[in-house]
Amino acid sequence: MTADSGPTADLASPNSPNSPGPSGSPGSPGAPGSQSSPGSLSSAQPHPPHRPTSTPVTQAVILAGGQGSRLRPYTDDRPKPLVEIPGTGTPILGHQLAWLASEGVTDAVISCGHLADVLEEWLDKADLPLRVRTVVEAEPLGRGGGLKYAAKALPRPDEPWYATNGDIWTRFSLREMAAFHHERDAVATLALARPRIPWGAVETDQFGNVLDFIEAPPSPFLINAGLYVFSPEFAELLPDVGDHERTTFPQLARSKRLAGYQLPQGVYWRAIDTAKDLTEAAKELAAGAGRAPQSR
Repeated sequence: MTADSGPTADLASPNSPNSPGPSGSPGSPGAPGSQSSPGSLSSAQPHPPHRPTSTPVTQAVILAGGQGSRLRPYTDDRPKPLVEIPGTGTPILGHQLAWLASEGVTDAVISCGHLADVLEEWLDKADLPLRVRTVVEAEPLGRGGGLKYAAKALPRPDEPWYATNGDIWTRFSLREMAAFHHERDAVATLALARPRIPWGAVETDQFGNVLDFIEAPPSPFLINAGLYVFSPEFAELLPDVGDHERTTFPQLARSKRLAGYQLPQGVYWRAIDTAKDLTEAAKELAAGAGRAPQSR
């Protein structure tokens, strides 16, 4: 693991014609949009069998610079990606690195901010399944700026790359998402999740009669799941400071170069943003919700 200390500064073309376009969602500071939502088991239709991309994706950026203020006191002494979901035996970052390695990623760049020294110490002691380099934002660059800064440390700038928020717990075939990205000739592809609404819903008829009560139903909308595939040219389109979801993504959407990949049926996804998320994720994973379907 190597570390860099940084300068002063962290199309919607869904795969289903009836799918709503990608929706940005509030994320943790220093990370691309993710939304703290109940865990979701996607109800999307299965994707076609994997067809390899012209260039396999073997590098990734993990955005881990957020303050994690909504997860206090867990983040008082560690950055959010080092928080452990009870019962898993590994922090979120450990799960992500193992998943990336299993999908063919050999090199990861982690963008650090809050308690960067604690994260780097954990990396130094961990038995890592891939090569890891860290970059540290001396001052917050925003989500888009943080991505651009971290991308400069990728070992192969002329190849595509994955990116993920450091607070996401999921597991699915990234290779299939990369194939989807390649087939659509997209510059950027974002994963789309359909989380469950955290409240009970009430079903009525046209006359106002209550028909049923539905506990935590799936949302009618897809959200940005905080996981991406980017083509090499994407980095140059990012702002030096600021939010790519307000600048770069809308520009790509207008030119139909932004794609949305709906997570396959049965895939578990959750953003860990609050203490309640930790508790709920622990219950769901203990019940087997995180056992995603095997890649085809």
